Amino acid sequence: MTERLSDVEARIGTVKQLAGVIGAMRGIAAARSREARRHLDGVAGTAAAIAAAIGQALAFLPRDRAPAPTRSGPGIHAVVALCAEQGFAGVFSDRVLDAARRLVRSETDPPAQLLLIGDRGQMVAEEHGDAVAWSAPMIAHVDQAASLANRIVEALYERLDSGRVTRVTVVHAVPDGSASIGIVERKLVPFDFDRFPVSPAAVAPRITLPPELLLARLVEEYVFAEVCEAVVLSFAAENEARMRAMIAARTNVMNTLDSLVSKSRNLRQEEITNEIVELASGAAASLGDAAGRKGTR
Repeated sequence: MTERLSDVEARIGTVKQLAGVIGAMRGIAAARSREARRHLDGVAGTAAAIAAAIGQALAFLPRDRAPAPTRSGPGIHAVVALCAEQGFAGVFSDRVLDAARRLVRSETDPPAQLLLIGDRGQMVAEEHGDAVAWSAPMIAHVDQAASLANRIVEALYERLDSGRVTRVTVVHAVPDGSASIGIVERKLVPFDFDRFPVSPAAVAPRITLPPELLLARLVEEYVFAEVCEAVVLSFAAENEARMRAMIAARTNVMNTLDSLVSKSRNLRQEEITNEIVELASGAAASLGDAAGRKGTR
């Protein structure tokens, strides 16, 4: 026999252990995706409340001082790509980086900057020779979304305040429940005030800041809420992609296990057949020896 039964049985045990690990990873990914989805309503609600406040703050400004949509200058375009932190998520990071790479390569004078989130995405970027201007790890739990969003916003405002960056786009995946990976390009800067209809309140709220400063603070809060929402959406999409990858991996593992079990049965049958043949040969030899001794008497 070219393969021993004991070796095949050992491989069966290993494959069963692997199937257990894959099942556990699938369960963890599903739980994290559900948790992220539960947080989306809260994040979206916060953004909606800030948007309403921006509409009311715009009503405080005289018509001749109402902000127009800010226009992009000749500065650098910063592209923020939200990729995966860990592996086993299929082509998740590749798809996000493909979209980010198109934006970066479309800017040549001056060249765009790639700000990358996620260690797995960093590895993919290095494999493709992408230049990364700034990077940070992706979250491992949805409760870390606000902290990461704060780091991203700080890195962006540092570049915006210096005048090096005049445009900002966030590229991230969104959970859609299908096998495909939906990619969204969200423009943060220049900030378009036309998105927020002026909505003066029936009773004017009391404010303690000049209207211009109040509006600037609200814009900062809204940008933070948008980044936070993008992080949560990306985290949910990453875990959905990992869940699908684990389902495919489990299918392959179970096919391998079925093949090994079938092979072990064949090998066991061969061993039994060989033992029967050996016993039959031994019995025939014993009968022949006995007949020979009887003939010599």
